[in-house]
Order: sequence, then structure tokens, then C-alpha cells
Amino acid sequence: MRSSKARRELIRQTLEAEKEMGAATSYQQWLTAAQAHDQASGMIEWQSKVESKDYDNELLASRTRLLKKLLKAHDIPRLVFYLREELHGNLANMANPALYMAAKAGTKYLITDYLHEVRSALNYLCDTEIKGFPPSKKLEFFKRAAQSFGRSALLLSGGATLGLFHMGVIKELWEHRLLPRVITGSSAGALVAGVVGTNTDRQLEMIFQPGKMDLEWAHTLGVQSILKGEGFLDPQTLSKTVNRNVKRLTFLEAYKRTNRIINISVSPAEHNQFPRLLNYLTAPNVYVRSAVMASTAIPGLLPPVQLKAKNFEGKTVPHMKRSLWIDGSVHGDVPKERVSRMHNVNHYVVSQTNPHVVPFIREEDLRKGLVPFLRQLMFSVPMIQVEHVLDLARRHFDFAPLNALVNKAHAVATQTYSGDVTIYPDRNLSDLLKIFSNPTHEEIQDFIMAGRRAAWPKMARVHNTTIISQTFDECLLRLRQRYKYVKRRAPQTKKRTANRKNVEPIVIATE
Repeated sequence: MRSSKARRELIRQTLEAEKEMGAATSYQQWLTAAQAHDQASGMIEWQSKVESKDYDNELLASRTRLLKKLLKAHDIPRLVFYLREELHGNLANMANPALYMAAKAGTKYLITDYLHEVRSALNYLCDTEIKGFPPSKKLEFFKRAAQSFGRSALLLSGGATLGLFHMGVIKELWEHRLLPRVITGSSAGALVAGVVGTNTDRQLEMIFQPGKMDLEWAHTLGVQSILKGEGFLDPQTLSKTVNRNVKRLTFLEAYKRTNRIINISVSPAEHNQFPRLLNYLTAPNVYVRSAVMASTAIPGLLPPVQLKAKNFEGKTVPHMKRSLWIDGSVHGDVPKERVSRMHNVNHYVVSQTNPHVVPFIREEDLRKGLVPFLRQLMFSVPMIQVEHVLDLARRHFDFAPLNALVNKAHAVATQTYSGDVTIYPDRNLSDLLKIFSNPTHEEIQDFIMAGRRAAWPKMARVHNTTIISQTFDECLLRLRQRYKYVKRRAPQTKKRTANRKNVEPIVIATE
């Protein structure tokens, strides 16, 4: 047993580590302090010990040993068979949130060992010339395995100016090569998604630098404009901000330019329309700028927006002429179901800044007993009652203006606002005063730093739950760049044709 003096020293070390974590200005600084905390608190021993009731350590250990054995023996047929048949995102319950609540820096070493072996095996199969495993079979294997495994998406909420927090989250994930290819944005999140989805990696590096972003978007209109129902804020000011920061590209052009799949959520202004998720599949020729303008049209503050698209001749034309669109957060702040259906997503990282949501977000409370039960009850019952009252109002009133308001309120109240991993800012009342303000360059950097800090405690979990799908994406990209397939014309019998011309083989690139 440790002496009282030794225990006091360990307590001092943990407090010192917490202080250093709070003062860190980079992830590496934070991680070093977090590891020191784990050392002092004894969590290093917990990470090293494979046994735990929170996951099947025996299953995971056996799979790790098998991967090492097959890779060392270069047993490619069995390795391919194993990865195709048994690879699973939550094998042995290794994504259990409880496994990330003990240590400050990471989780069980067995989990990271397993993920390292999977990544090594996939990269080996991708980059090594293997007899009997030609490029065509490699592509077939990686496509099917990736489809079966699924992928992660980053979903960015609304929050007006507070949404600049998303830039910090993205910066941290991007710098550590953890930024998912699928990115969805609503309202303020739509602007950030538009910036990320239309700029290349080299351009993003410049955008993150101090003074590079200009976000003067909030300009109040006169009383006369407000009385006419044109909104409280000037849409032209917002349009100039969007145009300064989002490239003039369609969704399909943005996808081809950056290889990122951006999705922007928009809500209908009319009663008989339905919310939509705009991307290179559903709206390939719609301009991203136009979608951002629609998704940021906050009801009552900004007027509804008509989407703009590029037609067959390259001209700008209205998209769905009779339809107007408003704030994407009204019906789809984090539209997980639609993203899942379109892009094979089964894991969600959510960056949440909506001021009406953040106060009610609670980390997964896995403890049992009366106190945790009462705490959950206190926060969940009021929301259930609000949903019920709004649902009753929708069914019992038939007054068009009131119905529109109630429907929007009901859509907001009944949404899910969190994901498998949810990153959110500290609850700071002073930030609410900035929600509809034009941020200075210093405030922009403060928001970005807040996003980075909030991401640091979640980095290990994001890494472990996204690294395999990231590896699939990287391998598929390398394979498609490395190999080109030639569709050769079938042998033809010789015929004497006066006007016959030589026909060159058609070169077809993979998608």
C-alpha cells in the first residue's frame, strides 16, 4: 500500500496534469498532460490490463493474434477471406463508450493493437504486388469490404456565429487525418461545410490561418423592411460573406475538386414540401453557395431562398422554380437517417453548437442507481412533454399561420441532436451575446480554439472508431489512381470497307 505521503504526491501530480491540460494550446501538449494524468491516477495499468467487463477481450485478442499470424506468413487467401467475412466496426463491443471514460488519453492497448493490425493488413493488400491478386480483384475486394464495413460522417449543426466552433473541430480532425470524407452541414454548419467542401487541402491550410476568414454577415435592416416581412437581417450582406468564403462550384464540381462528399440540409418554406439533403447525388448541378444561403435562412431573420443551379448550357437558372427554402436546422440539424441511406454511413461524429441544444447535452452516463435515474428523468421528461403538447397542437388546430409555426416547433423539438461521438463547447452564457454578431478576427480564432480544445478529449475515440473506414477510403483512392482499365474492342473480321477508320481503344477510369 502507498503511504499517505505518496498518495498526496499522486494527487498533486494529477492536479498539475489537469492544469496543464487546461492550458494546452495544441493537441500534443494536451496529450502529454493527459498521459501524465493517467500515469499518476493509475489508468496506465488499466489500459495495459486486457480484461474488462465492457468488451470481449478474449475475442479481440484472438483476432489480433490471427491477423499477425496471417500477415507474417503472407497467407493472402486466408487474410482476404478473414477481412472480408469477419471485419466489423464494433467487434467485441470495442466501441463501447465506457471504454473511453476511464483514462484521459485513450483506451485499452489491446483495442489499439487490433486496429493497428487491421490497418497494416489493408495497406499491405493495397500496396503490395501479389501473385493471384491482380488490381481488378483488389478493387472488387476493397469496394465490397468497405461497403460492408460502412463509413463515418461528420455532421455540423446550426448555431449562427457560434457555428465557427466547427472550424476548430475540423482543423483538429483534418490535421490528424481523421476528417471524414462525408460532411453534412445545417444552417451555420452549412457555411462551414461549404468552405471545407469547395477548398482543396492546400487552400484549407491557408483558411485556418489568422485573418484569412471574413465573416461579416449580420446587418440589420430598417423598420420598413421588417414590416414588409423581408426579414430582420440583410440577405445581401450574408450573400457577400458566403461568396467570399465558398467557391462558385456545383455539388458535383466540388466533389470532383476535393474528393469530399458535402451535404447541405434545407427545410421547405411551404407546407406541402419536404426537407432535402443536397449533395452531388441528389442535386449535382445546384451551386453550393445557393444551398448555403438557403440553409442559413433563419425564419423571421432572413427571407426564404430559391436555389440556383447550372443548366445543360452552363447558365445559372432557378432550381425547382416554385420552391423556396429556409434554415436546414428546422427539419434536419443532424440528418443521420438521410446521410446513412445515401452514403453508407453507420457512424456519426457530431459537432453541436445550437444554443437551445448544448445546455441539455449530457455525456453518456453509464452509471446505475437512483441518482443517475433522477438526473436523466429531470432532463428528459420536460422534452417529452413539449413534444406531446406540440403534437396535440398540430392535430387540433387548423389555422394556417399557426400551423406553420407549430410544425416548425415540432420539427425542432423531435429531432436527435447528438451522434456516436458528440463534440460541443463549454456552456458559456457570454457566448450567447455573440450569436447574431459579426465576429472579429480575434473572436474567430477564439471560436476555432474552443473547437480544437473540445475535440482533444474525443480524439482517441474518433481515431479508433473511424480509422478502418478511413483506411478503406485511402486504399480505394490509391488503387483508382494507380490503375487504369482499358476496354478493348473485340477482335473484328477483316472487311473491305471504303470509308473504314481505325478505332482507338476506349480508356475508362474507375469512379
